[in-house]
Amino acid sequence: MNLKTKIIVIFLLNMLPMAKGADSNQYALKDVFKNDFLIGAAVSYDQISGKEANAVSIIKSQFNSITPENCLKWASVHPKPNVYEFEQADQFVAFGEKNKMFIVGHILIDQEQVPAWVFQDSDGNKVDRETLLKRMREHIFAVVGRYKGRIDAWQVINEPIGRDGKFVKTKWLEIIGEDYVLKAFEYAHEADPNVELYYNGHDMLTKEATDSIIRLIGDIKSKGGRIDGIGVQAHWKLNTPSLDEVENGIVNLAQSGVKVMITEMDITVLPRNVPQKELNPYPDALPAEMQDKLAKRYADLFSIFHKHADKIERVNFWGVHDGQSWLNNWPVQGRTDYPLLFDRKYQPKPAFFAVLKAAKGK
Repeated sequence: MNLKTKIIVIFLLNMLPMAKGADSNQYALKDVFKNDFLIGAAVSYDQISGKEANAVSIIKSQFNSITPENCLKWASVHPKPNVYEFEQADQFVAFGEKNKMFIVGHILIDQEQVPAWVFQDSDGNKVDRETLLKRMREHIFAVVGRYKGRIDAWQVINEPIGRDGKFVKTKWLEIIGEDYVLKAFEYAHEADPNVELYYNGHDMLTKEATDSIIRLIGDIKSKGGRIDGIGVQAHWKLNTPSLDEVENGIVNLAQSGVKVMITEMDITVLPRNVPQKELNPYPDALPAEMQDKLAKRYADLFSIFHKHADKIERVNFWGVHDGQSWLNNWPVQGRTDYPLLFDRKYQPKPAFFAVLKAAKGK
């Protein structure tokens, strides 16, 4: 970080009431982007339960939308047949309501964090199509129905199509067939006719992926189904995807006629596919040079989002601060990553101020 940048950051940190625990101020992300899109974050149970008070202060001051990290995933909320565990999910929804936030449910049908029993009979054999469809419907009706009129939108399905434009091989696809996506949207709409329903995906900015997703949305609509939006996960790196790929992907996806959202945004600063000893290069702190690179990356991306605010409904970070991020333990345990706008001490990073500047179109 050069001297000029340091001076600006120190000045802004001293001026920023939020950093001292205030609830709202002129530097709130939700305020500077209020004419563009909603700004959200994935929240943990420690946060919604009030255990992590400093993070709660950031959530309340900075964001107007929340998504749960895990408490509404199948393995968490429906771990065994006929057993539902709603305590954490109830607290999540109540937290969003109390703070007047746009509440997003995540996620109904996923490839991961789905218990094995869902796809098996009592003897451990693979179930047939009708049995799995029945279980899908019962799960969706139980979960969506419980929060009918309280959750504003559901991310219905996660990552059904890969970057090559083909359906990803999953148990859902194997047992039900490609129409499992249509059925998931159909059941969710039946369970709550007024809730918004979204597709959520990763590696979806390629032409092959966007073309397939747009065709899928058209197919759902042509068969009378409801789908309101597309979520781009945005687990990105410092140099990939390219800015052109991001911008073109947003423009292309918007041609589907539904809302576009950035749903799980974080930017890893760590290398991948390197020797084990090089996987954790910044165990104690992120060097100033890397802080600058992360800030520039966020500024460039948010400049694109700001430019295309007419196409984007919501930008959602996957976590509130660096210490919470799943990237600290992926692809191996024990890594220290710095992918978000707030550090482990709950302070705004240079990337935070870079995003604020992007909101002004500079």
